[in-house]
Amino acid sequence: MSDRKGTTDDLPFGLGVSLYSYTDDIGVTMTVEDCIADVADLGASGLEILGEGHIQDYPNPSTEWIDAWFARNERLGLTPTLYGSWIDTRRFPGRGMTAAEGAQQLELDLRLASTLGFSFVRPKIGVISEDLLVDPIWQEAVERNLELAADLDIVICPEIHWPTVIKSPVVEEYLEFKERTGSEHFGLLIDTGVFELSSYPRRGGSASFRMGDGSARPPVVPFVPVSDLADVMEHTVYFQAKFYEVDDDLVDHYIPWRDIIDVVLDSGYTGWLSSEYEGHHEPYRAPDQLRRQHALIRTIAAERSAAQPDRN
Repeated sequence: MSDRKGTTDDLPFGLGVSLYSYTDDIGVTMTVEDCIADVADLGASGLEILGEGHIQDYPNPSTEWIDAWFARNERLGLTPTLYGSWIDTRRFPGRGMTAAEGAQQLELDLRLASTLGFSFVRPKIGVISEDLLVDPIWQEAVERNLELAADLDIVICPEIHWPTVIKSPVVEEYLEFKERTGSEHFGLLIDTGVFELSSYPRRGGSASFRMGDGSARPPVVPFVPVSDLADVMEHTVYFQAKFYEVDDDLVDHYIPWRDIIDVVLDSGYTGWLSSEYEGHHEPYRAPDQLRRQHALIRTIAAERSAAQPDRN
């Protein structure tokens, strides 16, 4: 969407950062405000947050907090990009969430996102299967809010996240919904973790290893070729640039960035790539890793531009 273009230097797309990247630093080595300052310092121009995780006194931040939010972003040159909303379908003991309750939660977050200047809202809705089939309430909950999203000029974009693959019933359901409603305020968010080339050996194990008796194992996910991305680019409005580690030589052995950037550039995409670091769960790593990833993406884009100047 032309009014939601990225504005990072001379890149045709925008580079941003999700504050989720700093999960192991917030409250330990850095405040939320420190993290926002670091996003600007590393040269990003887009800022992504989790509503209930990063807004003080959510869902009712004070006027002082809101004023400070806008003043800080203006001073640092940051644009609010995506607001993460959590629709917890298992909130109520003994029963699932109704579609009306889901719609109410999404409405609350849409209004707060608008107040804070965001253009995208990602509704993280509870799932009912290992391949992340979404709770059936999602369609009614979202459809009830499409008119509001249009009024607020916000795009609602559910996330395509590992272990969901692009060619899956989950994505088909989203695309059918978009076609049926005809709404320009609904689109796909692609998490680049779906293109993971090999399992990342995170120190301490993944969440599934750290829970319960340690016997849980993540599901086996088929290889997802980046070529599948080209098939949904016309419906893709946002990228969470998930990554785990970029080495000292600016090589990512887990996410195929050159292939991804090729598809992004070939499609004419001008939106945001918002970095989401999800490597080792240790303080101090995120700021360094985010700088490495942005340097890698800039290098790839520059090499591509130099090799094919007429195509960008």
